[in-house]
Amino acid sequence: MRLEIYRNISIVWSMVHVIVLFLMLFRSRYPKKKTLLISGIGMALLMAGNLAAVLAFGADAVGQWFLLTCSVPSFLFFWFLSEDRRIRFVFTFCLADTAVMWVIGVTLLLDYYLGGGRMLVMLIGRLILLPVLEYTAYRYLRKPYMELQASVAKGWGIFTGMTLLYYLLLALMMNYPVNLLQRPEDMLVVFLLLLLMLFNYGTIFAALYGQYQSYRWQQNERSLLEQRRSLEAQLENQKNIHRLKHDMKAHTITLSGLLAQGENEQAIHYLRRMVNQMEAAQEELCANPYLQAVFGHYCQRFEEAGMRLTLDIRVGEEELPYMDLCQILSNGLENAYDEMKELTEEPKEASVQMKYSHDYLILRLKNRCRPSRQIEKGTIPATDKPGAGHGFGIQTIQEAARRLSGEMFCYTENGTFVLDVMVRVSMDYSN
Repeated sequence: MRLEIYRNISIVWSMVHVIVLFLMLFRSRYPKKKTLLISGIGMALLMAGNLAAVLAFGADAVGQWFLLTCSVPSFLFFWFLSEDRRIRFVFTFCLADTAVMWVIGVTLLLDYYLGGGRMLVMLIGRLILLPVLEYTAYRYLRKPYMELQASVAKGWGIFTGMTLLYYLLLALMMNYPVNLLQRPEDMLVVFLLLLLMLFNYGTIFAALYGQYQSYRWQQNERSLLEQRRSLEAQLENQKNIHRLKHDMKAHTITLSGLLAQGENEQAIHYLRRMVNQMEAAQEELCANPYLQAVFGHYCQRFEEAGMRLTLDIRVGEEELPYMDLCQILSNGLENAYDEMKELTEEPKEASVQMKYSHDYLILRLKNRCRPSRQIEKGTIPATDKPGAGHGFGIQTIQEAARRLSGEMFCYTENGTFVLDVMVRVSMDYSN
């Protein structure tokens, strides 16, 4: 009786920690509180059903069918909740399950060799090792792994295949044709499998860490590009200030000469022209001062390069997530400038539209592009520029849009590149 109690507690404890570990690593499509509530209810019902089956038919009988009674239902349940519904989700699901199954296998072997098969060593081992596994995952794996899922779309296939294979191997070795405890001749094989799994998972994590380091390097490159653009804008402002001082000196000399000669009407006419020029130079493109700075900088660059930039900005002085919006606009306009700079035929035109739609701010940037450039909606175009420092603009825009609970799409049509960004603005950006 005591043996069955220890076994049942171990089963429930392990099932709970599979769920906890998976929730640490996967990206839900719903807010955190809603995800925890739905997961708690759904998994509680699934665990209750499996526990009732264990009490009714025994752990050995249920263990042979746990792929159908536990794995498949939980896979479908979390697939519905997950933001990633492709190969990354399969990898995350198998990673969490096989990590816990590894602990289950190790504690089973320890109980067989050290505990005499009385299940007490197995229970104590799982009570200790599973929380340690979760702490290690939360402390060292969760943050870089979440960033990897959000940023790296390719290269998951081979890792997923390895984890899926280990999942099937562990399931078969533990339960088929009967429970492992009834097959002591297979204990050594299971031990070697667990040892091999440990080394292979070390290789997987090393590769993932390498991808994470590469991703961080790309982020640093993007940050440096943004800083360079900011410094260029500041330098351009300094040049404009020096140019204005020089022009004001010349204007003062001219006005002084006209007044000294008694040419009052000519002086007034000259002064009016000065005022008109200064008002044109200080034209307000947007009521938001931060967006105004971005638009002013790129309007001047486009004009100096013989390009036309049309603005239709319908946002006022209300509070906006200006840091991310400036990043989106700067990268979008920089890409448009680079693209049109390569054009050999006129017109070289670009436009920016910004307006509200309910709780969202809609931004559309269009610019002429090479006829050979073909981009389908829903894809991220790769850069064709040689060397480092290129190809980050669209990715940066996409990340900024997602930070604002929005989305980004880009595509080409009729020789025009279109960038659509929708971001949520009905939230507090004061912090």
